[in-house]
Amino acid sequence: MSRELQTAERQRLRRHRAGISRRVFEMTDTLIKEPVAVEDVSGRYADRVYEEILGQIVAGDFKIGDRLPSENQISTEHEVSRAVVREALARLYADGVTVTRRGAGTYVQRQPGREFLRLSPIGGVADLMRCFEFRIGLEGEAASLAAQRRTEEQLAAIEEAFEELNRINATGQVGIQEDIRFHAAIAAASRNQLFIQTLEALAIHVVNGMKITRTLSLTRSKKRLALVQDEHRRVVEAIRESDVEHAREAMRAHISNAKNRVLDDSTEPS
Repeated sequence: MSRELQTAERQRLRRHRAGISRRVFEMTDTLIKEPVAVEDVSGRYADRVYEEILGQIVAGDFKIGDRLPSENQISTEHEVSRAVVREALARLYADGVTVTRRGAGTYVQRQPGREFLRLSPIGGVADLMRCFEFRIGLEGEAASLAAQRRTEEQLAAIEEAFEELNRINATGQVGIQEDIRFHAAIAAASRNQLFIQTLEALAIHVVNGMKITRTLSLTRSKKRLALVQDEHRRVVEAIRESDVEHAREAMRAHISNAKNRVLDDSTEPS
């Protein structure tokens, strides 16, 4: 192999080990500017009903403690089957927005702020929330493998990304690219290319989710932003100490809290 080819190969490996995916960052530059509208396709009726009911809750048409209309009423109003309605209601329940009381119906228990829908991708709120759910499992396992397999170079990349987030937080910037870099570095440290490729495939939803969570945290309080960074710190410490279980738990808790933060306008996630 020629010297030029050897140099190119070393550079490629360094990028891989550091977890910096060029495709992710090329997409991020565009995605952080505006939420991406997700095309409506056949079979997405439940998503549409879910988003419309959520919009009514955000607007205050249904307040906390109010009972939602019956399945038959929603089915008639939205011109969809009861099966579609049940799926939409199940998603609202899974997100903690509603609670079902046996024999009494479905009641609102959480009212997201208007800022949430303003920042969310048009027609893509359901996908956004499902992506959070998927990332809990995906990145939890990536973090556990990173704790087991990371090299010193990969650990340095993770810690550098964490410190960059500290700097961004101090300047009051949103820091989406820096957050992406942090999670990409952990995925790379798992030394399983499929984790990196899956994050790339989810880039639209991941970037939209980070834009919402980080923007909302900036508009709330310094305490809320500090909580987010403290969650990152726990992940870094577990990976540094090669604590597989704590790395998994810390990352799962971080993304689960992020999901709750986008829907909760009144409380500080624990």
